[in-house]
Amino acid sequence: MLKVLKFGGTSVGTLERIQNVAEIIKKIRDEGHDIIAVVSAMSGETNKLIEYAEYYSKTPKADEVDMLLSSGERVTSALLSIALNEQGYKTTSMSGREAGIVTDNAHMKARIESIDTANMKKAIDDGKIIIVAGFQGVTMDTNRVSTLGRGGSDLTAVAIAGAIEADVCEIYTDVDGIYTTDPRIEPKAKKLTQISYDEMLELASAGAKVLQNRSVEMAKKLNVNLVSRSSFTPEVEGTLITKEENIMEKPVVSGIALDKNQVRVGMYGVTDRPGIASTIFTALADAKINVDMIVQTVGVDGKTDLDFTIPTTDWEICKEVMETFKGEVGNIDYNDKICKVSIVGVGMKSHTGVASKAFTALANENINIRIISTSEIKISVIIEEKYAELAVRVLHDAYNLDK
Repeated sequence: MLKVLKFGGTSVGTLERIQNVAEIIKKIRDEGHDIIAVVSAMSGETNKLIEYAEYYSKTPKADEVDMLLSSGERVTSALLSIALNEQGYKTTSMSGREAGIVTDNAHMKARIESIDTANMKKAIDDGKIIIVAGFQGVTMDTNRVSTLGRGGSDLTAVAIAGAIEADVCEIYTDVDGIYTTDPRIEPKAKKLTQISYDEMLELASAGAKVLQNRSVEMAKKLNVNLVSRSSFTPEVEGTLITKEENIMEKPVVSGIALDKNQVRVGMYGVTDRPGIASTIFTALADAKINVDMIVQTVGVDGKTDLDFTIPTTDWEICKEVMETFKGEVGNIDYNDKICKVSIVGVGMKSHTGVASKAFTALANENINIRIISTSEIKISVIIEEKYAELAVRVLHDAYNLDK
């Protein structure tokens, strides 16, 4: 069996932890599996390199930043290879270039265009364990080093697994799988044995931080079976993320996610004319602001109200954009004392009463809902932030997720 293993920054954060990763790889190798390990930079290393660059310039050239940042993963891959070689295992470290990863030309946020697996296949045929520096490739036009942005090492692992047709891609972090909700909020949260790509995507977009959206999207596209597990307790089985049809028993609700990184923007007394919503949200999109939930009231007397949510990190930029609409808006209000709570489950497609159960459970605790958004397998509500953790526990109980 060919396994792609990915180890994040916390898993390789110190020399001792790199040695621990080497022990995990040795055990899997001794079981007879071929291995491609993808590694992140040691925790804190990328931030340190960014600080180095900013010592000279607050706006360094993007291609030079990529050259700088990509070194962090190469250091880890070489150290891990040295550790394994010392213990008698044939290994080779590879940069993104050597692994055949070609990206578009968007430095610092590149997208993978293709992977030439020839070097990796030859190394596997030679009996070697491959250690790939994640988060990087080379641009298709200029052949310069590029980096993939946030979650780039996960993307590297999934893309390699898809390109080389690996049997599984295991993502090792500091948690041992996907839980029904954050165990720090609800101690009764249970680890899921399996979950569908779509459910994982909804949970990730709703605030769950275990896996990045882009890597799950790519796994779905390339039909790569993902396993989320911990490098600190590798003996514990993780959670399988796979196609919905591979899951025999589909629960109505799989998990509850919480996102406190939310600001509600209220635009009141907006001129109710054709195209006004298009104008507003195009301006926000041009400013690279990710709008989440949107509610528009019915227009009265030529005016309408718009409410929408954005990430807290986009708040200041949003204010600048909103200034351009002051002539067509009576009042603009911002509220960052809110949060988004989401209920996710593929079983919602075939069950009624899921939404009413959530609304009743929240009402019983006098938790007022400000905005509601739904998809085929997700219900999200905006509530006051002070009720965030109570809401998660109440909804977790309402759907008996601890059972």
